Amino acid sequence: MKTGYKISLDKIIKEFSLEELCMPKKSEEILISSPEINRPGLQFSGYFEYFAPERIQILGISEIEFLRGFPEEKARERIEKFFSRSPAAVIIARGLHVEDYYIEIAEKYSVPLMRTNETTSQLTSALIAFLNLHLAPRITRHGVFVEVYGEGILILGESGIGKSETAIELVKRGHRLIADDAVEIKRVSSKSLVGSAPDNIKHFIELRGIGIINASRIFGVGAVKPTEKVDLIINLELWDVNKVYDRMGLENQNTEILGLSIPSMTIPVKPGRNLAVIIEVAAMNSRQKKLGYNAAEDLLNRLGMVDDISSKKV
Repeated sequence: MKTGYKISLDKIIKEFSLEELCMPKKSEEILISSPEINRPGLQFSGYFEYFAPERIQILGISEIEFLRGFPEEKARERIEKFFSRSPAAVIIARGLHVEDYYIEIAEKYSVPLMRTNETTSQLTSALIAFLNLHLAPRITRHGVFVEVYGEGILILGESGIGKSETAIELVKRGHRLIADDAVEIKRVSSKSLVGSAPDNIKHFIELRGIGIINASRIFGVGAVKPTEKVDLIINLELWDVNKVYDRMGLENQNTEILGLSIPSMTIPVKPGRNLAVIIEVAAMNSRQKKLGYNAAEDLLNRLGMVDDISSKKV
Protein backbone atom coordinates (compact mmCIF):
# COMPACT_ATOMS: atom_id res chain seq x y z
CA MET A 1 0.00 0.00 0.00
CA LYS A 2 1.45 3.33 -1.08
CA THR A 3 0.83 6.54 0.84
CA GLY A 4 1.20 10.15 -0.15
CA TYR A 5 4.27 10.48 2.05
CA LYS A 6 7.83 9.21 1.87
CA ILE A 7 10.74 8.72 4.25
CA SER A 8 14.40 8.57 3.37
CA LEU A 9 16.24 5.29 3.81
CA ASP A 10 18.85 7.22 5.80
CA LYS A 11 16.35 7.76 8.65
CA ILE A 12 15.55 4.05 8.74
CA ILE A 13 19.25 3.15 8.81
CA LYS A 14 19.86 5.51 11.73
CA GLU A 15 16.77 4.40 13.64
CA PHE A 16 17.66 0.69 13.44
CA SER A 17 21.47 1.00 13.32
CA LEU A 18 21.65 -0.96 10.06
CA GLU A 19 24.93 -2.11 8.56
CA GLU A 20 25.24 -1.05 4.92
CA LEU A 21 26.39 -3.88 2.64
CA CYS A 22 25.44 -2.21 -0.63
CA MET A 23 24.26 1.37 -1.10
CA PRO A 24 23.96 2.32 -4.79
CA LYS A 25 23.59 6.02 -3.98
CA LYS A 26 23.28 8.28 -0.96
CA SER A 27 20.75 6.83 1.46
CA GLU A 28 19.22 10.30 1.88
CA GLU A 29 18.17 10.17 -1.77
CA ILE A 30 16.47 6.76 -1.53
CA LEU A 31 12.82 7.20 -0.56
CA ILE A 32 10.49 4.59 0.93
CA SER A 33 6.77 5.05 0.22
CA SER A 34 5.15 1.86 1.55
CA PRO A 35 4.52 1.19 5.27
CA GLU A 36 4.32 -2.55 4.56
CA ILE A 37 7.17 -5.07 4.46
CA ASN A 38 7.64 -8.47 2.84
CA ARG A 39 9.52 -11.71 3.49
CA PRO A 40 10.28 -13.04 -0.01
CA GLY A 41 10.05 -16.78 0.60
CA LEU A 42 7.49 -17.20 -2.20
CA GLN A 43 9.61 -15.10 -4.55
CA PHE A 44 12.64 -17.34 -3.97
CA SER A 45 10.35 -20.21 -4.93
CA GLY A 46 9.64 -18.44 -8.22
CA TYR A 47 6.23 -16.85 -7.50
CA PHE A 48 6.23 -13.13 -8.43
CA GLU A 49 2.63 -12.56 -9.48
CA TYR A 50 1.72 -10.39 -6.47
CA PHE A 51 5.21 -9.12 -5.62
CA ALA A 52 5.25 -5.46 -4.45
CA PRO A 53 8.74 -4.04 -5.13
CA GLU A 54 8.01 -0.79 -3.23
CA ARG A 55 8.05 -2.71 0.06
CA ILE A 56 11.17 -3.27 2.15
CA GLN A 57 12.16 -6.94 1.95
CA ILE A 58 13.41 -8.80 5.03
CA LEU A 59 15.52 -11.95 4.78
CA GLY A 60 15.54 -14.14 7.88
CA ILE A 61 17.07 -17.50 8.63
CA SER A 62 14.27 -19.31 6.74
CA GLU A 63 14.97 -17.51 3.47
CA ILE A 64 18.76 -17.71 3.75
CA GLU A 65 18.81 -21.41 4.64
CA PHE A 66 16.27 -22.17 1.92
CA LEU A 67 18.65 -20.73 -0.69
CA ARG A 68 21.63 -22.53 0.82
CA GLY A 69 19.85 -25.79 0.11
CA PHE A 70 20.47 -25.24 -3.60
CA PRO A 71 23.71 -25.55 -5.56
CA GLU A 72 25.44 -22.17 -5.78
CA GLU A 73 24.55 -21.66 -9.44
CA LYS A 74 20.86 -22.29 -8.75
CA ALA A 75 20.90 -20.07 -5.65
CA ARG A 76 22.54 -17.23 -7.63
CA GLU A 77 19.87 -17.57 -10.28
CA ARG A 78 17.07 -17.19 -7.74
CA ILE A 79 18.76 -14.29 -5.98
CA GLU A 80 19.30 -12.53 -9.31
CA LYS A 81 15.70 -13.03 -10.35
CA PHE A 82 14.62 -11.49 -7.03
CA PHE A 83 16.95 -8.48 -7.18
CA SER A 84 16.10 -7.87 -10.84
CA ARG A 85 12.62 -6.84 -9.68
CA SER A 86 14.26 -3.78 -8.02
CA PRO A 87 12.90 -4.03 -4.46
CA ALA A 88 13.04 -0.74 -2.53
CA ALA A 89 15.55 -2.16 -0.02
CA VAL A 90 16.60 -5.51 1.44
CA ILE A 91 17.49 -6.12 5.08
CA ILE A 92 19.17 -9.28 6.36
CA ALA A 93 18.14 -10.08 9.94
CA ARG A 94 19.95 -11.87 12.81
CA GLY A 95 23.34 -10.65 11.56
CA LEU A 96 23.38 -13.61 9.18
CA HIS A 97 26.40 -14.09 6.96
CA VAL A 98 25.63 -14.17 3.25
CA GLU A 99 27.77 -15.15 0.31
CA ASP A 100 29.59 -12.45 -1.64
CA TYR A 101 27.34 -12.87 -4.66
CA TYR A 102 24.43 -11.35 -2.68
CA ILE A 103 26.35 -8.06 -2.62
CA GLU A 104 27.51 -8.42 -6.22
CA ILE A 105 23.95 -8.94 -7.48
CA ALA A 106 22.61 -6.11 -5.29
CA GLU A 107 25.22 -3.78 -6.82
CA LYS A 108 24.34 -5.00 -10.32
CA TYR A 109 20.69 -4.02 -9.91
CA SER A 110 21.32 -0.98 -7.65
CA VAL A 111 19.34 -2.40 -4.73
CA PRO A 112 20.18 -1.22 -1.17
CA LEU A 113 21.30 -4.18 0.93
CA MET A 114 21.65 -3.89 4.70
CA ARG A 115 22.05 -6.09 7.77
CA THR A 116 20.96 -5.98 11.41
CA ASN A 117 21.54 -8.14 14.49
CA GLU A 118 17.85 -7.93 15.43
CA THR A 119 15.75 -11.06 15.12
CA THR A 120 13.37 -11.23 12.17
CA SER A 121 10.25 -10.86 14.35
CA GLN A 122 11.63 -7.93 16.35
CA LEU A 123 12.78 -6.13 13.23
CA THR A 124 9.48 -6.73 11.44
CA SER A 125 7.26 -5.42 14.24
CA ALA A 126 9.47 -2.41 15.00
CA LEU A 127 9.87 -1.49 11.34
CA ILE A 128 6.13 -1.70 10.62
CA ALA A 129 5.38 0.55 13.62
CA PHE A 130 8.07 3.03 12.52
CA LEU A 131 6.84 3.16 8.92
CA ASN A 132 3.18 3.42 9.96
CA LEU A 133 4.02 6.48 12.03
CA HIS A 134 6.17 8.27 9.46
CA LEU A 135 4.09 7.41 6.39
CA ALA A 136 0.65 7.82 7.97
CA PRO A 137 -2.05 10.02 6.36
CA ARG A 138 -2.06 13.33 8.19
CA ILE A 139 -3.83 16.62 8.61
CA THR A 140 -3.05 19.82 10.53
CA ARG A 141 -5.69 21.39 12.76
CA HIS A 142 -5.65 24.78 14.45
CA GLY A 143 -5.91 24.09 18.16
CA VAL A 144 -4.13 22.95 21.30
CA PHE A 145 -3.22 19.38 22.19
CA VAL A 146 -2.54 18.35 25.79
CA GLU A 147 -2.26 15.16 27.81
CA VAL A 148 -4.53 15.17 30.87
CA TYR A 149 -4.49 12.14 33.19
CA GLY A 150 -3.17 10.03 30.33
CA GLU A 151 -5.88 11.17 27.89
CA GLY A 152 -4.95 13.03 24.71
CA ILE A 153 -7.26 16.07 24.62
CA LEU A 154 -7.52 18.10 21.41
CA ILE A 155 -8.91 21.55 22.22
CA LEU A 156 -10.49 23.40 19.30
CA GLY A 157 -12.13 26.81 19.05
CA GLU A 158 -11.94 30.23 17.48
CA SER A 159 -8.85 32.38 17.93
CA GLY A 160 -8.84 34.30 21.20
CA ILE A 161 -11.30 32.03 23.00
CA GLY A 162 -8.67 30.92 25.54
CA LYS A 163 -7.17 27.66 24.25
CA SER A 164 -3.55 28.57 24.99
CA GLU A 165 -4.37 30.07 28.39
CA THR A 166 -6.22 26.88 29.31
CA ALA A 167 -3.21 24.83 28.19
CA ILE A 168 -0.90 26.88 30.43
CA GLU A 169 -3.21 26.34 33.41
CA LEU A 170 -3.27 22.60 32.72
CA VAL A 171 0.53 22.48 32.50
CA LYS A 172 0.78 24.32 35.84
CA ARG A 173 -1.54 21.67 37.32
CA GLY A 174 0.89 18.90 36.31
CA HIS A 175 -0.38 17.91 32.87
CA ARG A 176 1.65 18.02 29.65
CA LEU A 177 1.63 20.14 26.51
CA ILE A 178 2.03 18.44 23.14
CA ALA A 179 1.19 21.18 20.65
CA ASP A 180 -0.10 24.75 20.56
CA ASP A 181 -1.63 26.59 17.60
CA ALA A 182 -0.94 23.86 14.99
CA VAL A 183 -1.56 20.18 15.75
CA GLU A 184 -0.33 17.62 13.23
CA ILE A 185 -2.63 14.58 13.38
CA LYS A 186 -1.65 11.24 11.85
CA ARG A 187 -3.77 8.15 11.31
CA VAL A 188 -1.32 5.46 12.45
CA SER A 189 -3.77 2.54 12.32
CA SER A 190 -7.37 1.72 11.48
CA LYS A 191 -8.38 2.76 15.01
CA SER A 192 -5.89 5.37 16.21
CA LEU A 193 -4.96 9.00 15.60
CA VAL A 194 -1.75 10.43 17.02
CA GLY A 195 -1.12 14.14 17.46
CA SER A 196 2.15 16.07 17.63
CA ALA A 197 3.57 19.53 17.04
CA PRO A 198 5.42 20.56 13.88
CA ASP A 199 9.16 20.52 14.64
CA ASN A 200 9.63 24.26 14.15
CA ILE A 201 7.04 25.27 16.80
CA LYS A 202 7.43 22.38 19.26
CA HIS A 203 7.06 23.42 22.95
CA PHE A 204 6.20 27.06 22.06
CA ILE A 205 2.98 28.75 23.20
CA GLU A 206 1.60 32.13 22.17
CA LEU A 207 -0.05 34.16 24.94
CA ARG A 208 -1.70 37.39 23.89
CA GLY A 209 -0.23 40.32 25.83
CA ILE A 210 2.89 38.34 26.80
CA GLY A 211 4.10 36.88 23.52
CA ILE A 212 5.84 33.61 22.77
CA ILE A 213 7.05 31.39 25.60
CA ASN A 214 8.85 28.03 25.64
CA ALA A 215 6.91 25.68 27.93
CA SER A 216 9.81 23.24 28.38
CA ARG A 217 12.15 26.06 29.46
CA ILE A 218 9.70 27.68 31.88
CA PHE A 219 7.99 24.61 33.35
CA GLY A 220 10.65 21.94 32.74
CA VAL A 221 10.94 19.04 30.33
CA GLY A 222 8.34 17.10 32.32
CA ALA A 223 5.73 19.62 31.18
CA VAL A 224 5.90 18.62 27.51
CA LYS A 225 5.45 15.44 25.49
CA PRO A 226 6.29 14.75 21.83
CA THR A 227 3.21 12.75 20.81
CA GLU A 228 -0.02 11.31 22.19
CA LYS A 229 -3.06 9.42 20.97
CA VAL A 230 -6.13 11.58 20.31
CA ASP A 231 -8.75 10.33 22.79
CA LEU A 232 -11.17 13.25 23.09
CA ILE A 233 -11.96 16.45 21.19
CA ILE A 234 -13.24 19.46 23.12
CA ASN A 235 -14.77 22.34 21.18
CA LEU A 236 -14.73 25.66 23.05
CA GLU A 237 -17.32 28.23 22.04
CA LEU A 238 -18.68 31.45 23.52
CA TRP A 239 -21.73 30.84 25.69
CA ASP A 240 -24.92 31.29 23.69
CA VAL A 241 -27.95 31.91 25.91
CA ASN A 242 -30.24 30.75 23.12
CA LYS A 243 -28.50 27.40 22.71
CA VAL A 244 -29.40 24.29 24.71
CA TYR A 245 -26.26 22.53 25.94
CA ASP A 246 -26.05 18.89 26.99
CA ARG A 247 -26.52 18.71 30.76
CA MET A 248 -26.71 14.95 31.22
CA GLY A 249 -24.00 13.51 29.01
CA LEU A 250 -26.24 10.88 27.43
CA GLU A 251 -25.77 12.13 23.89
CA ASN A 252 -22.70 10.65 22.25
CA GLN A 253 -21.01 13.24 20.06
CA ASN A 254 -18.26 12.38 17.61
CA THR A 255 -16.00 14.31 15.28
CA GLU A 256 -14.59 12.67 12.17
CA ILE A 257 -10.90 13.18 11.39
CA LEU A 258 -9.14 11.23 8.65
CA GLY A 259 -12.04 8.81 8.48
CA LEU A 260 -12.10 7.98 12.20
CA SER A 261 -14.81 9.06 14.66
CA ILE A 262 -13.38 10.55 17.84
CA PRO A 263 -15.54 11.24 20.94
CA SER A 264 -16.12 14.97 21.28
CA MET A 265 -18.00 17.53 23.32
CA THR A 266 -18.78 21.23 23.23
CA ILE A 267 -17.98 23.35 26.27
CA PRO A 268 -19.44 26.88 26.45
CA VAL A 269 -17.06 29.59 27.65
CA LYS A 270 -18.00 32.57 29.81
CA PRO A 271 -16.30 34.55 32.61
CA GLY A 272 -16.01 32.61 35.86
CA ARG A 273 -15.78 29.12 34.33
CA ASN A 274 -12.55 27.33 35.21
CA LEU A 275 -11.83 25.61 31.92
CA ALA A 276 -8.76 23.76 33.20
CA VAL A 277 -10.78 22.04 35.94
CA ILE A 278 -13.63 21.29 33.53
CA ILE A 279 -11.21 19.67 31.06
CA GLU A 280 -9.64 17.63 33.87
CA VAL A 281 -13.08 16.29 34.80
CA ALA A 282 -13.86 15.65 31.12
CA ALA A 283 -10.67 13.60 30.80
CA MET A 284 -11.45 11.52 33.88
CA ASN A 285 -15.05 11.00 32.76
CA SER A 286 -13.81 9.91 29.34
CA ARG A 287 -11.62 7.25 30.97
CA GLN A 288 -14.56 6.02 33.05
CA LYS A 289 -16.70 5.63 29.92
CA LYS A 290 -13.93 3.57 28.31
CA LEU A 291 -14.03 1.31 31.37
CA GLY A 292 -17.77 0.86 30.90
CA TYR A 293 -19.16 3.30 33.45
CA ASN A 294 -21.49 6.16 32.48
CA ALA A 295 -22.54 8.36 35.40
CA ALA A 296 -25.63 9.73 33.61
CA GLU A 297 -26.92 6.24 32.84
CA ASP A 298 -26.22 5.14 36.42
CA LEU A 299 -28.18 8.09 37.81
CA LEU A 300 -31.19 7.55 35.55
CA ASN A 301 -31.14 3.84 36.36
CA ARG A 302 -31.26 4.63 40.09
CA LEU A 303 -34.18 6.99 39.46
CA GLY A 304 -36.01 4.29 37.54
CA MET A 305 -35.84 6.21 34.28
CA VAL A 306 -34.45 3.39 32.14
CA ASP A 307 -36.81 4.24 29.26
CA ASP A 308 -35.29 7.71 29.07
CA ILE A 309 -31.87 6.15 28.56
CA SER A 310 -33.15 4.02 25.68
CA SER A 311 -34.88 6.94 23.99
CA LYS A 312 -31.71 9.01 24.16
CA LYS A 313 -29.71 6.28 22.48
CA VAL A 314 -32.18 5.74 19.62
